[in-house]
Amino acid sequence: MEKMLITDKKNEVILMSFRLGLYEKALPENLTWEEKILYAKAANFDFIEISIDESDEKLKRLNSSKGERLAFLNLLHYNHFQIESLCLSAHRRFPLGSSDSNYRHKSLDIMYKAIDFASDLGIRIIQLAGYDVYYEASNNITQKNFENNLYHAVNYAAEKGVVLGFETMETPFMDTVAKAMHYVNKLNSPYLKVYPDIGNLTNAALLYGDNILDDIEKGRGNLVSAHLKETVPGKYREISFGEGHVNFEKSIQKLYRMGVRKYVAEFWDLNNDNWFEELKYNYQFIKNKFDAFLS
Repeated sequence: MEKMLITDKKNEVILMSFRLGLYEKALPENLTWEEKILYAKAANFDFIEISIDESDEKLKRLNSSKGERLAFLNLLHYNHFQIESLCLSAHRRFPLGSSDSNYRHKSLDIMYKAIDFASDLGIRIIQLAGYDVYYEASNNITQKNFENNLYHAVNYAAEKGVVLGFETMETPFMDTVAKAMHYVNKLNSPYLKVYPDIGNLTNAALLYGDNILDDIEKGRGNLVSAHLKETVPGKYREISFGEGHVNFEKSIQKLYRMGVRKYVAEFWDLNNDNWFEELKYNYQFIKNKFDAFLS
């Protein structure tokens, strides 16, 4: 994103800039990685956030060889582009808090491999899904399991210098910044922070009768990035920008003033023929929200 120089009240020059990334799933699955990079660049995004979801195809990435990772790094360097964050949603299928010990073991294996993957590729941030469990009922046992495994995950992330940031989700376990901060404060590690989704936060604020800006404030000093996503009441995915109820201007301005400088536009490829036009439109939609208070 273009850097802008402005002056403050003391007439001192300050740098006003931010980076806007593209969620990988906004791009068609059949594209090669080089094509994904080139299209993201052509739409003016600064980086891509890679996805490791619960599908076998995406999970295979965690077993890639050192040679394959080096080739990927060379591709990124050749195209002057970066993968700066990783969205790890594989824990929906293999949750850290599962009541099944085999699933818990798998969840930690995925976590350790994702941290290694991020470390090898120079990825700074892993967005960690804020679920104790997803396909089973949450209870005191699953929440305790989650906390125990989270402790191991954070310690390993600290060894590798990779920051884990909780995504605020669509389930009651962790759908607000305040709930995420419970674990951030409890573990008290510089490698566990919050990576909120403002679309999910908007729905949670409506559900609980709260103010989203007050909730965001509770993460002050602990927000590493933010997902910029559109939602409508009760629905959390595949809503076009501008067709939902998220107040992007106020949320972005609040996040920016709290020091957040890295953002990801989260939307999905819906198999439309005009997907590249949607990429460019969505980039401009978000950029306009920043321009409204930074220009």
